[in-house]
Amino acid sequence: MITRTRIEHSNLALLTPVQMGEADRAAEAAGARGATMMEAAGGAVAVAIGELWPMRPVTVLCGPGNNGGDGFVVARHLDAAGWPVKVALLGAREKLSGDAARAASMWKGDLAPFNPRSLEGAGVIVDAIFGAGLSRPLDGEAGILVEAMKSRCIPICAVDVPSGLDGATGMVRGAAAPAELTVTFFRKKPGHLLYPGRALCGNIVVADIGTPVSVLDAIGPNTWENGPGLWLDGYPWPEAESYKYKRGEVLVLGGAAITGASRMTALAASRAGAGMVTLAAPEAVWSIYATSLTNAIVRSFKSASDWQALLADKRRNVIAIGPGAGVGALTRQYVLAALATKRATVLDADALTSFAEAPEDLFRAADGPCVMTPHAGEFMRLFHFEGDKLERARAAA
Repeated sequence: MITRTRIEHSNLALLTPVQMGEADRAAEAAGARGATMMEAAGGAVAVAIGELWPMRPVTVLCGPGNNGGDGFVVARHLDAAGWPVKVALLGAREKLSGDAARAASMWKGDLAPFNPRSLEGAGVIVDAIFGAGLSRPLDGEAGILVEAMKSRCIPICAVDVPSGLDGATGMVRGAAAPAELTVTFFRKKPGHLLYPGRALCGNIVVADIGTPVSVLDAIGPNTWENGPGLWLDGYPWPEAESYKYKRGEVLVLGGAAITGASRMTALAASRAGAGMVTLAAPEAVWSIYATSLTNAIVRSFKSASDWQALLADKRRNVIAIGPGAGVGALTRQYVLAALATKRATVLDADALTSFAEAPEDLFRAADGPCVMTPHAGEFMRLFHFEGDKLERARAAA
């Protein structure tokens, strides 16, 4: 039986361009026709354009592959709806093959030169030059035209992804023009959500083109877009007779010089549903914390032994260290003491940078439930992995 949770989980799956190719092939093996899916894809783009913009002249830029074939379908649908449409093709029509050639043969209008002049008079540009699977930097005519698109204030609808955007990583290959609307098919790709790609895609519409959801079983996605469908069924909702200790207690380490970051952490813990929040404040700045926090119990401490005493209360089952803690040996000591409890620990900011000279000490100690939340600079101080964001995060984990 397919449950609601499974469906929502499936809807949040992200597919790399390689996995999307597998999905297309599996769909065709299951009986779907490539030409039918291309027709559905181009029709969905045309509908999305009509929903966002009033009728105006459109220039559709088509590439030499299936993304360009989608563009020809878009052009035909918009033309049939009365939109003034101009189509420019990268390369020669006779060199197209397969479903793209079929789609191009159904376009009865002229083809404009594939150069910046084709953009003149356009009220919308449909970017159907290259899709998410582009494996090399844009150059030549495509690169020139994309740069021209970037310099003009003409709204763009990207088919699948803005041309030049790597759908697997979100990185730009050479050049990419920002779109106001991106229409992709079946499932989003990591590049739609990872920066800088996310900033280039604008509003993202995922269109159903007839790909069976069952193809995901064979593909086995390993990346998902965060959303309630992933975790809502496991969320620890409070029961009618529950009380604060059943909701858990969070212990936050406060900083001596920078107090705002740990105060925000304490507030966030309360908003997330913690039954109690205790903030350990250095004695010299205890009054700052005590007078500004109404959601937390503020405990004063002077030394590592005082911190150990706070950790001794086993009801404090979540520990958060790092924001504003300060970089140095003392913070390292606090982190190692927290990890030794083997309780759920969140490490951020200074708690991570304090181990930059000896990250192995941190990794050896973190053998209980531990979440690390580094930004890019903090990440590189601990890990020295190359590659895209997903590759680096997985290698670090």
